[in-house]
Amino acid sequence: MQKVSVFDMVLLQDSWSTSKMRDVFCEENRIQKWLDVESSLAKAQASLGIIPQDAANEIAKKAYFKFMDMDFIFAEFKKTKHPLVPTIRGLEKACDNGYGEFVHFGVTTQDIIDTGLVLQFREGLKIIKDDIKDIAKSLLNLTSEHKNTAMMGRTLSLQALPITFGHKTAIWLSELNRHFDRINELEKRLYVGLIVGAVGTKASLTNKADEVENLVNSMLKLNTSDISWQPARDRFIELGYVLGNINATFNKIAHQILLMSHNEFDELAEPFGKGQVGSSTMPHKRNPALSENAVTVSNALKANIAILSDIERHEHERDGQVWKMEWKLLPEIFLMLSVVLENMKVVLSGLKVKKDKMLKNLDLLGGYVLAERVMFALADKLGKQHAHELVYELSMKGIENNLTFKEVLLQNDTVTKILSFKDIDELLDASTYVGYAPQIVDKFLQNIKNSEMLR
Repeated sequence: MQKVSVFDMVLLQDSWSTSKMRDVFCEENRIQKWLDVESSLAKAQASLGIIPQDAANEIAKKAYFKFMDMDFIFAEFKKTKHPLVPTIRGLEKACDNGYGEFVHFGVTTQDIIDTGLVLQFREGLKIIKDDIKDIAKSLLNLTSEHKNTAMMGRTLSLQALPITFGHKTAIWLSELNRHFDRINELEKRLYVGLIVGAVGTKASLTNKADEVENLVNSMLKLNTSDISWQPARDRFIELGYVLGNINATFNKIAHQILLMSHNEFDELAEPFGKGQVGSSTMPHKRNPALSENAVTVSNALKANIAILSDIERHEHERDGQVWKMEWKLLPEIFLMLSVVLENMKVVLSGLKVKKDKMLKNLDLLGGYVLAERVMFALADKLGKQHAHELVYELSMKGIENNLTFKEVLLQNDTVTKILSFKDIDELLDASTYVGYAPQIVDKFLQNIKNSEMLR
């Protein structure tokens, strides 16, 4: 079989997805989930006297991928051009004594495919939640270890004021905790089965239709909706948006790690394994390959999110032209997010934090990032507005004449009448101007340590 997708090619698949997530969304598991629904349907109908118990027993016995004649099913697909009928016929063929006649009794294709997808999504979200938990522990360790590690904070791409690295990672951890909560909230609405027939009216499911649906969903450990959701795809759109939101967070984190790994910054470095090659031609390179891959894949994932809302645009009671898009969009979102999370698990668990370079970069602008601090020190005597005007003029003069901030301050009589040489030295120690970052981080850690994400 030819492999043309980045999710299937042996050389590329682990850069675009993980083996665990491919197992969830592979063809075998997709078909098995359909068979699980068909099996539960037969058992529910037999318990209510709708089909013979022997038929249900045989259907349940044979509703496993290993009993499916895939050559037969593939041939049937080419003939029928239908996504589910070939599998129904495959299960019918596998059943003995003619009991296959009772397969798929009274339901429609979308009942089986939608419910099967929900079962796959449940498996996929379990993996994502486990990955988030692992990443959260790494971020917790980084935050605790570096709550006092001074570094330069940057706004609009430029140096702004000192912060601590632990303060930065605490913000990442806080964001991740909200994503974990979003998944929990989403699960309440997402894990819902669908057994409603052709147009959602249950017309072919007998007068025990509600009991059938409740029993099937109970067997599958799913909830039952208040009404058909065949043309209402808000649950799946919400799923995609929650995953897209998680993806956006890690796009940001991975991109920041890339920026801070630039030789000119040199504040962070991702783990670099023995035998890993950075470049085919430059032997010295130690490329941040995992962070780069996370950004690459997360950028591609955004394209799926951009068209996800179109699946809500069902015409009338069902609409294949938009419904079938889900089979591509949502599994791909899971697949791509899985490797983004896997990349970041490795990076954040072994991230090298270069404290010395962070300290060095605090003085990159010759002390001018402490202008705010000096301004407030002068404000007690001059007033805030006058102090701001004075420090602004001195800063512009110093920058234009290639002087350090200390030099330009010591040349000004107004400043030296208020601030001593020692005062100026202390004010220009950037490592002591991190505000209340350490205390803020301590308070944050106390609050988040009891979160479900970190249990």
